[in-house]
Amino acid sequence: MSDAQITLADVTAAAERIRPHLAPTPLRRYPRLCELLGAEVYVKHENFLPTGAFKVRGGVNLALQLSAEERERGLIAASTGNHGQSVAYAARLAQTNATICVPENANPLKVAAIRGLGADVILFGADFDEAREGCAELAAERGYRYVHSGNEPHLIAGVATHTLEMLGDRPDLDMIIVPIGGGSGAAGACIAGKALRPEIEVIGVQAAAAPAAFRSWREGTIVEDHMGTFAEGLATRVGFELPQTILREHLDDFVLVDDDEIRQAMVRMIGATSSLVEAAGASPLAAAMRMRDRLAGKTVGLICSGGNVNIEQLKELLDTTGI
Repeated sequence: MSDAQITLADVTAAAERIRPHLAPTPLRRYPRLCELLGAEVYVKHENFLPTGAFKVRGGVNLALQLSAEERERGLIAASTGNHGQSVAYAARLAQTNATICVPENANPLKVAAIRGLGADVILFGADFDEAREGCAELAAERGYRYVHSGNEPHLIAGVATHTLEMLGDRPDLDMIIVPIGGGSGAAGACIAGKALRPEIEVIGVQAAAAPAAFRSWREGTIVEDHMGTFAEGLATRVGFELPQTILREHLDDFVLVDDDEIRQAMVRMIGATSSLVEAAGASPLAAAMRMRDRLAGKTVGLICSGGNVNIEQLKELLDTTGI
């Protein structure tokens, strides 16, 4: 597979590859969300995966294709948490070592989970992009196999299996709304969604306080911007080339939502689904609420990308939203 030509065949091969290791996640209809949005609404529960987030699909797909030389070198990645857990989980599966660079203020729950999976954790920088820059330097110095969170075809093919499953369960989906941080999940949704159902709309959502991916998509070139969102999975300062190449060709629309909208959506999703939903995972609902009139009469899939929320974050959420 070339970097720019990830196909449905690559996604179906990834699905076969990961099936012995990751069970399909449920796609569930919630009447409260249907009533809220005036549409048939289904939530894809990627928060039910072993690491609590969608990225493990890509990690497993990549790990099962590592060469002996790559396994000998070991893996390194930068992450706010979920990609790091994915690489750590995949490294254990491939019987190799993993080093994960995380920002100094990373979610303690996610950092503990990464360590629990056997990876070494290095605290580096004030945000994801500083950790990513330090990670790339360390990879070059020590010869690790660097696993970029976006510019990795095997990751995108792997995470695209969530959309393959969604359309297997509900081939009549009119729209999929998917979070965008680096863009691997949305790129995967575009590849699988458009191949299986060309008329489907794929809508990306990002925090207005971290709009680099949105601006990169809109302007047709990689853009760096400020990063001020609390939503870890959306907290990037720069667009990623490979996902952006795919998104520019296939993404139908891109919605920005503010942090207060994301918080309100978290509360609604946790209440409606009786499961933990992190900020990025709730952002599709925030976008759906903003574009409610456009959803009337449609069958809509919301990709709940993850559920890694710690107790302190839940307390802050409840205090902030006045619940």
